Amino acid sequence: MGVRYFNADTNSKLTRPTGFVFPVGLTSGASSTLSVDYLVVAGGGGGGGGGNGGQGGGGGAGGFLTASGQLILQGTSYSVTVGSGGPASAGTGAGSGAYGPIGRGANGSNSIISTVATAIGGGGGGGDASPYSDGASGGSGGGGGGGSPSNAGPGTPGQGNNGGGSNAAGGGAGAVGGNYGGGAAAGHGGAGLASTYSGSPVTYAGGGGGQGDSSFGTGGNNGVSAPATSPGGGGNGCRYTPALGSTSGSPNTGGGGGAGRFIVPGVGDGGGSGGKGIVIIRYAGAQAAGGGSYSSSGGNSIHTFTGDGIFLANNTGFFIN
Repeated sequence: MGVRYFNADTNSKLTRPTGFVFPVGLTSGASSTLSVDYLVVAGGGGGGGGGNGGQGGGGGAGGFLTASGQLILQGTSYSVTVGSGGPASAGTGAGSGAYGPIGRGANGSNSIISTVATAIGGGGGGGDASPYSDGASGGSGGGGGGGSPSNAGPGTPGQGNNGGGSNAAGGGAGAVGGNYGGGAAAGHGGAGLASTYSGSPVTYAGGGGGQGDSSFGTGGNNGVSAPATSPGGGGNGCRYTPALGSTSGSPNTGGGGGAGRFIVPGVGDGGGSGGKGIVIIRYAGAQAAGGGSYSSSGGNSIHTFTGDGIFLANNTGFFIN
């Protein structure tokens, strides 16, 4: 003899017909959670500006948070916020006139899955004049600028690393920002970390590169020679000669902006802006939720958020045991 039931329209719960009694040992209910993996990367910090012969520091990478086996309540809406990158120096501070902006870069914004995880925006790179020369704290800290004193911005434990010291690069999720060694020894941005949650390995949260006289620090690629582009999303710092401007962190990687400096007479480089963050939520099996841009890979369903949205797991897993 079969068991018959009907589904209430308004709240998706199993409802027994009047007078129906389950056999001894049987109960009814609904699967209440979905196990997910997540990656949350905040916006990167903006690079510090340079002018009047001085130098700025690279922006710190946005905070990098990842976890597996997180239980999400089915039928509950989770708001997702994707942090924006911090603008480069806007010229705050004395002496920011004819030779360009010299202030500290702005911090990136936090990326959030409500009630689950908050990644902290990257710290802005220091400017080339005190009191704006210290790198700012953040997910990863901004590199110190050219003023004296100039201190590295501290990173957030579990999310990133400190920036480098004076005239230095920003910190990344995987490494401290490189220090300026003078001349051809520009510091490279702290290395980012890779995740496969998008369906393939991608490196996120690289620090912004430092500036140099005859070289520039690459973003998010600590300790290697400077390529035209680099993994990790961090922007490259600028170079004095031949003059080359800084670049911004790559979008949706949380990379820090490259460091600025005085590059030619009358021209100061304000540094690069930080890159926007990203949120990725994945789970095993067929699609069982909505929100973000949906894809699938390797037996997993993947929801990618490059802007704000809502993640909602379907409440359809009924059972009788």
